[in-house]
Amino acid sequence: FKAPSGDHPALYRDLLRTNRVHWIAEEPPAELVREKMMECHFRFRHQMALVPCVLTLNQDGSVWVTLVKPARAITPGQFAVFYKGDECLGSGKILRMGPSVYTLQQGKNREESPKKEEIDKIEPAT
Repeated sequence: FKAPSGDHPALYRDLLRTNRVHWIAEEPPAELVREKMMECHFRFRHQMALVPCVLTLNQDGSVWVTLVKPARAITPGQFAVFYKGDECLGSGKILRMGPSVYTLQQGKNREESPKKEEIDKIEPAT
């Protein structure tokens, strides 16, 4: 698939899954173990700005990463690196992607509104 433009919604995702995360200081962070989820920041390219996200820990040590806002051009095989403040928590290889913003928009467009005939059948409330 080649997107028609560099900012096409098909290039944006807000959900991804990593393989087993390599944690640096704490394996995995206590908050993530306790709560099964944790707010932090992530990046997948060296110079990119940090993106707020929520990590959800899977039993196999992998994580689902839910981004606060969709990021562009995330690709399986890249590494997701996680931060809390200035501290690098660890990283995991990106294995799977959630649906693109474009796919999600298409899904919303398909949800049909009631047809006029069905609306006419509804009795007015008295």
